Amino acid sequence: MSLLQRKDVRGNGRAAPLAPADPELVERPQRRRFTCEYKLRVLHEADGLSRPGEIGALLRREGLYSSHLSTWRGQREEGVLEALSRPRGRRPEGPLAVENAELQRRLTRSEAELEKARRVIEVQGNVCALLGELFEPRGASPAASTDS
Repeated sequence: MSLLQRKDVRGNGRAAPLAPADPELVERPQRRRFTCEYKLRVLHEADGLSRPGEIGALLRREGLYSSHLSTWRGQREEGVLEALSRPRGRRPEGPLAVENAELQRRLTRSEAELEKARRVIEVQGNVCALLGELFEPRGASPAASTDS
C-alpha cells in the first residue's frame, strides 16, 4: 500500500486515495463522538444477540471496542443516557414570561420616545424664545421708524 492510500475504516479492504498532507498543518486525530440514540441502538442490538461471535461481528461492523459496550451499559444503568438525550439549554418560557418580556420591550421603547419628545418640545420652546427676542424692537419706538 502506498503512502497516499490507507485502509478503509470499516475494514472492507478497499484502499481510499488520500491527498498529500499539507506540511504546514499538524494533523491531530479527531475523537469520535457517539450520540445517545446510537449508543442505545447498539446496546439494544447487542442485547438481542445470543450466538457466539455475533457480538464480535457487531463490534467489527460498527468499528467499536468491547469496552464501549461495557461503558455504555454502565451509563444506561445509571440513567446517564436518558438524561443526556433530553434537550439542552434553558426550558422554554411560559406564555406569561413571553408576554412580560414583550411588554418590557414596549415600555422601554415608549419611554425612549417620550424622552425624545420632551427634548423636542424643550428645543422648540428655546427657538420660540430666541425668535421672540430677534423680532422684538429694541429701544426704538414704532413711530420713529415710520418718520424717516
